[in-house]
Amino acid sequence: MPELLQMCLLVCPLVFLAGFVDSVAGGGGLISLPAYLFVGLPPHIASGTNKVVNSMGTALATWKYYKSGKIRVGLAALAAVGALLGSAIGTRIALYLNDAVFQMLLLVALPIAAVIITVKKDFGQDSEDTPHKNSRRDKIACLLIGIVMGCYDGMIGPGTGTFMIMAFTAIVGMDLLTASGCAKMGNLASNVASAVVWLLNGQVMLSLVIPCAACNMLGSWLGSRYAIRGGSKKVRSMIYVVLVLLFVKFFYELFLAA
Repeated sequence: MPELLQMCLLVCPLVFLAGFVDSVAGGGGLISLPAYLFVGLPPHIASGTNKVVNSMGTALATWKYYKSGKIRVGLAALAAVGALLGSAIGTRIALYLNDAVFQMLLLVALPIAAVIITVKKDFGQDSEDTPHKNSRRDKIACLLIGIVMGCYDGMIGPGTGTFMIMAFTAIVGMDLLTASGCAKMGNLASNVASAVVWLLNGQVMLSLVIPCAACNMLGSWLGSRYAIRGGSKKVRSMIYVVLVLLFVKFFYELFLAA
């Protein structure tokens, strides 16, 4: 019990922060997964526990966005279906390809993404006056976004929600807040599917799930509330944070970890 208490004291604050960040702009796993590894959990159990906990936080954030009318359910559902399919494909591809190749490409892509949202001042601005037509093109685009982002999630993982937000904004024309809500629904589908697999294989530390889930859900609730009240401007600011974290992570793994 003292060991569990010590784990909770170390992990729970970081899991709370991860829930907050993830509910706004995605990328919470960049904070929570290292926290589980830091307290000594084996990688598989850390990943399994992380997925189960994050599923709960993502579910609460999804409900919060939905209640506030910030999810275009039809398009988000298509993206969720695509994400499930893409995740399965990406996981299979990951068995044969070197992660370092994708990480190197991302080291180039991440600064470009940051420059785009910096230079393009109207990127993802709130657009309540724009009618939501859910055209055939938008439906196909969302399905493909789900497949591509799900594939990335299966191969690499970190930042999937952030990239999905940017794709919804750039390709479908959503404002960043609505894109964040739709990304939560897509992430929820893939997270739950992954969490079930980890649970069935006994790779989850159940004694740590309840306290961490409570902290993650609190962070998710406050984060989604922060985003909804602040609009796309708040989401945009948080995306910068996540892009920097992603860049540091991949740079470290490629050039410093060895």
